[in-house]
Amino acid sequence: MTRPTRRRFLQITALAAAGPMIVRPSVVSAAADGTPAPSNRITIGFIGPGKQGMGHIGPISKRKDVTILGVCDVQQSKRERARDTIEKSSAAAAKEPPKPKNANPNASAPWDSTTSSGGASGTDPKAVKYYNDFRELLARPDIDTVLIATPDHWHAIQAAAAVRAGKDVYCEKPLTLTIGEAKELIRVVRQYGRVFQVGSQQRSAREFRFACEMIRNGRIGELKTVTTTVGGPAKECDLPAETIREGVDWDLWVGPAPMQPFNKILCPGPEFDGFPHWRAYRDFSGGQLTDWGAHHFDITQWALGMDHSGPTHIIPPTPERNWLTFRYENGVELYQGKPGGGPGIVFEGTQGKIEVGRGVLKTSPDKIMRVNTTPSEIHLYNSPGHHEDFFRSVRERKDPICTVEVGAHSATVCHLGNIAYWLGRPLKWNPKTWQFEGDEEANRWIDRPYRAPWTM
Repeated sequence: MTRPTRRRFLQITALAAAGPMIVRPSVVSAAADGTPAPSNRITIGFIGPGKQGMGHIGPISKRKDVTILGVCDVQQSKRERARDTIEKSSAAAAKEPPKPKNANPNASAPWDSTTSSGGASGTDPKAVKYYNDFRELLARPDIDTVLIATPDHWHAIQAAAAVRAGKDVYCEKPLTLTIGEAKELIRVVRQYGRVFQVGSQQRSAREFRFACEMIRNGRIGELKTVTTTVGGPAKECDLPAETIREGVDWDLWVGPAPMQPFNKILCPGPEFDGFPHWRAYRDFSGGQLTDWGAHHFDITQWALGMDHSGPTHIIPPTPERNWLTFRYENGVELYQGKPGGGPGIVFEGTQGKIEVGRGVLKTSPDKIMRVNTTPSEIHLYNSPGHHEDFFRSVRERKDPICTVEVGAHSATVCHLGNIAYWLGRPLKWNPKTWQFEGDEEANRWIDRPYRAPWTM
């Protein structure tokens, strides 16, 4: 820490007096033609350019209103791949025709941005710097925002550090590894007044918003059940030790988790182009229950109007009922793994049914599809695309569609399911106190210790 100049002190004082959302000069103005000058573009750093992270870097590197300044990863090969992608995407952006001015891509591609093509991008590939340690990237005062797409066990620590460093954050789902992290991250984000978007991009897709609006407005009567299939829980890591691959900082990859020997299953080489299987092991993730559950349980929470709450009873599979059950206070039951779930989510009410998935929307009766909401009915947040929504929120200093509270409570549903699986018995949860009722053994799973020297 250094002492600020008088000018900087006055700037900080003025910003603090303006309100909880702190505004940077680089995010508030644009040129007359709508193209921000270099000094007015939002600057961003990426932490974790893996399979998911590269899906963000490509389109964002084409944007004219965003400048990429840094990329961080503990693997040299991923840093190099990110560099190559930024160079190619920036070059391609200059050759693309501009999109229609009023284009709204959220009907089919929820990540798309309305300012992502047409003319030179806002990023100069030669100016992007690459880091092994995320703390070096966060220390840069010229970076306004960060996008975090690291393995799940890093999300909460890195997001909290970014917020404390004065950055606005886009963090991938599931937002946290534990329930305790979810509760604490809400507190930190609100204390520091940052814009925070969770990467549950299904909320920015038209079919999911439509389905949730229909349910919230009673188009299928009283909602009774929700059925989906997202996959099972995480397990203990039992992988054998292998020689650490050159160019990998394994100690930093493991970070706050218990030390495990290197294995390419956890950290595959550059020839691998899929999603790594660290998701299967509970030191690093919550299995498919958090990977896909963070998507479909999130939409269920939205449809139920439970973004700041959650289920009260969790019942693991039994020989008689071979599926996980979440029961909400209003009597609605959410089934994971019960036959009839389909490729997405099936909502069944007293007067109809809605099935929704990525690119899938079916209603019974059919007429539900043809009835629009009226002005007096519930209208849910209509996102212009998950990236676009984040950057607009940064400029306007407002909450985006998927806030830290939304991500924290959706992740908590996933963690509740995992704990029920691991303990093998029904659990009673109080969403107001963030505690299991009368169950100290279950409460010990709410949080986990970090490997030194890491803290949140």
